[in-house]
Amino acid sequence: MILSSLLAGLPGVSHGFFTRQGGVSTGVYASLNIGLGSSDDRAHVHENRGRVADALGLRHDRLVFPYQVHSPDVWLIEAATLLSEVPKADAVVTALPGLAIAISIADCGPVLFADAEAGVIGAAHAGWKGAFGGVLDATVAAMVSQGARRERIVAAVGPTISQRAYEVGPEFVDRFVLDDAGNARFFKPSERAEHAMFDLPGYILARLRRAGIERAENLDLCTYSDEARFFSYRRMTHRGEADYGRLVAAIARP
Repeated sequence: MILSSLLAGLPGVSHGFFTRQGGVSTGVYASLNIGLGSSDDRAHVHENRGRVADALGLRHDRLVFPYQVHSPDVWLIEAATLLSEVPKADAVVTALPGLAIAISIADCGPVLFADAEAGVIGAAHAGWKGAFGGVLDATVAAMVSQGARRERIVAAVGPTISQRAYEVGPEFVDRFVLDDAGNARFFKPSERAEHAMFDLPGYILARLRRAGIERAENLDLCTYSDEARFFSYRRMTHRGEADYGRLVAAIARP
């Protein structure tokens, strides 16, 4: 479990960006795969999720995930009765104590948020599509609706595919630059003609600042290049493997 120095100093909040280590899964899923969408043994996945809850000091049924679809949508949990219905969303926000909100990742940007004074926490799955589409802005807005204040919110970007491993085509670059000419700064030339290397963590930090979050950090950990600690969807596709494990990032008010 990797901690953010910004979030670790907050009272009444626990969190973790979990590595692939410390679980019971085997093969390509070794070992802390929490992805029910994978073809891993479901008993192993549930055991792994339980270990995550244990690390955060909560009951296993208090660890909740949205059904992620690369959207800008936020699941706002205002009552425990809502936990039985898991919506399609790519962020979760709550002010309820005794609940760990989590998102799964395997290259996309996991972003954890907290306003400790207001007791409001958030977790967002920010791949390029979600970040571009506004999932970070929507997460902050949902936190504000629960009493958080932008100037108090702290955010951390966990293990994410880095620019040195994220090659994209010209149409990808065009989409970002047409939206905002300043986005050109998140691309640098690739060794392949007409391709570029995309700085997803840098773009996420910029979107957080645009949303009014000044206290944000990038842990600068690359999922693609650090196979010992992280799963990676892109690494799996480059190798032609059949499937891949999913990492988890979670935050709670125990």
